[in-house]
Amino acid sequence: MANLIKLRKGLTINLAGAAAKEVTSLSTDGEYALVPDDFVGVKPKVVVKPGDTVKAGDFLFVNKNAQQVGFASPVSGTVTDVLRGDRRKVLSVKVKADKEQVFKSFEPKDVDHLTAEQVINSLLEAGLFGYIEQMPYAVSTTPNTKPAGIFVSALRDMPLQADFDFTVKGNEAEFQAGITALSKIAPVYLGIGSETTNKALTDAKDAEVTIFSGKCPAGNVDVQINHTHPVCKGEVVWTVDPDSVVFFGRLFLSGKVNLTKTIAVAGSEINEPAYLSTLVGTPISRIVNNKLKHNEHVRVINGNPLTGEPVTDMQQTYLGAHRSEVTAIPEGDNANELLGWIRPRTNEFSVSHSYFSWLFGKKKQYVLDARIKGGERHMIMSGEYDKVLPMDIYAEYLIKAIITGDIDKQEQLGIYEVRPEDFALAEFVDSSKLPLQQIVRNGLDILRKENA
Repeated sequence: MANLIKLRKGLTINLAGAAAKEVTSLSTDGEYALVPDDFVGVKPKVVVKPGDTVKAGDFLFVNKNAQQVGFASPVSGTVTDVLRGDRRKVLSVKVKADKEQVFKSFEPKDVDHLTAEQVINSLLEAGLFGYIEQMPYAVSTTPNTKPAGIFVSALRDMPLQADFDFTVKGNEAEFQAGITALSKIAPVYLGIGSETTNKALTDAKDAEVTIFSGKCPAGNVDVQINHTHPVCKGEVVWTVDPDSVVFFGRLFLSGKVNLTKTIAVAGSEINEPAYLSTLVGTPISRIVNNKLKHNEHVRVINGNPLTGEPVTDMQQTYLGAHRSEVTAIPEGDNANELLGWIRPRTNEFSVSHSYFSWLFGKKKQYVLDARIKGGERHMIMSGEYDKVLPMDIYAEYLIKAIITGDIDKQEQLGIYEVRPEDFALAEFVDSSKLPLQQIVRNGLDILRKENA
């Protein structure tokens, strides 16, 4: 029977516009792109040029630091552009999809009879290995790392996130095949929610299943690691998002690289929020086409409102490799509030009792905009981070150590156990309005260079 872990810290933010459990599909046409920045820590070396024809599964770029790790094209077609930014940084590799998709052929394999080396080699050949991340540092891993365990969180509880308990329907066999394949490399630990009902998750084989009950961020894989098998200095574990597990299973069962996933298109600015079946690398403009309530004063987000990236150009922004939703909320730049901060605010969300809304009980849903509502200021040691971060670390002291560049203190305070998204809620409640996720990412990058 699965273990049950109850978490008391955290914060649930019920935003309006959750996706209805209905799925539509997006046709495979137009232009797609793979974005190297989706794979943190990868230094891309492009192996195609404009005009080349590729199959779904052919490499578009490889990792310079481990060139056996390639990244597969989501579609077959013609390479149209390799977009570069400052200092020739690779921003994306674009492919115009064929009308009829052609897949690079790989031999289907019986995962029950594979060795660890065979699993790794198969993922490398298919350009899928880079979807695995490692802790510490929260970066795309390389084959020379030896994980003590592999962690998969099938619980998504960030605001407006896609429910994997729903999106895995129809892909149960692929998910199980992916779990079994990963179990050949190292022990697999699967985290699910207390309300999970899909048998592919609750009765998963070849994995140690743990049920997590509590508020967000109970679904963060690092929170689950912290409560089951904390990472020590010198130890490496791998983490895999559940959609990637499905990608792996499809490869072994069908012999094809199929990067189709079901995402949530949600938020208070979306007409009829629902689920959409589409490919990694789909332009955001196609995903939200004719779905926005307004064309101005809207923030479209590649991901969820807490950890996603704001979209500035929907034509040149593509569905991220690790994103499970595209959301839209009011920007708030056109808000004109009489009396400003002195308003009683009886109908708005507040973590503290600074708004009078707490006197009227909790609403089921809130419409929040993207305003910060305050300027950056000196860090206030109030303990508010610890109230929403259910991990055995001193979050405020860790942030101070990162800001000051004190590597010894960072190590003592648990930097090897965290990634930026673990501080998303802390950033939301932070009175100092600090960009905590960016601070943590910078700290991890510096630490990785120092320890290289």
